[in-house]
Amino acid sequence: MPLFMYQFKYTPNAWAAFVKKPEDRRPLVDELLKKLGGQLVSAYYTLGEWDGLVIFEAPDENKALAALAAIITPGHLEATKTTVLFTTEDVIGAMNLASTLSFRGIEKLPSPWPA
Repeated sequence: MPLFMYQFKYTPNAWAAFVKKPEDRRPLVDELLKKLGGQLVSAYYTLGEWDGLVIFEAPDENKALAALAAIITPGHLEATKTTVLFTTEDVIGAMNLASTLSFRGIEKLPSPWPA
């Protein structure tokens, strides 16, 4: 099943709400993903550009998009970024397949600058 990484930034209001009432949101995310045939793999909070990330499985990109649309709808996220993840086995399989293919490169043109 495809893996996805969803990075997020909370709004200042969301952080204020968490400070008043801390909450583990993982069960909510996992429940939503399971309704679509997926599951939460892991979740982390981070320092830096993003407040946190979740790694999850979904049957396909459309189901992943539906989950993400549902997650952002309440308005507690300021920004998000979604990345498709590949296992080592996926990459090895792709490289094995690529080794059977060929593609013509772009012909090198002479430089317009004197040598």
